[in-house]
Amino acid sequence: MLDIKHAFSGFSVDDLAAAKEFYGRILGLVVAEGNMGNLELTLPGGQHIFVYPKRDHVPASYTILNFVVDDIDEAVDDLNAAGVKTAIYDDPNLRTDSKGIARGKAAGFGPDIAWFTDPAGNVLSVLTE
Repeated sequence: MLDIKHAFSGFSVDDLAAAKEFYGRILGLVVAEGNMGNLELTLPGGQHIFVYPKRDHVPASYTILNFVVDDIDEAVDDLNAAGVKTAIYDDPNLRTDSKGIARGKAAGFGPDIAWFTDPAGNVLSVLTE
């Protein structure tokens, strides 16, 4: 068995400056520049995410980060006001409203959740517990 001290996740982007602006200014995360030409995001709770530039970056088509919020409508309004589009899926099976929120709690199938993308096209979400 491995003697693991801690673990962290990472993902690629195609524009480190745009990622720094988005994750720092739009999402309000602590963003530090790493010594290997990367970024380190500090999430609420202290977890760290490694963000690295990749020339042939392909956006993650699945949700790479989920942000739990108290009020999903307020979070979506804030994202939309900052120019972030939350109505990114046109799938009738998701049953999203005009804001792009899947109202799972009311339907009994999961949390209220809205997806959006970072500047590199990676999928993120805000959701309620």
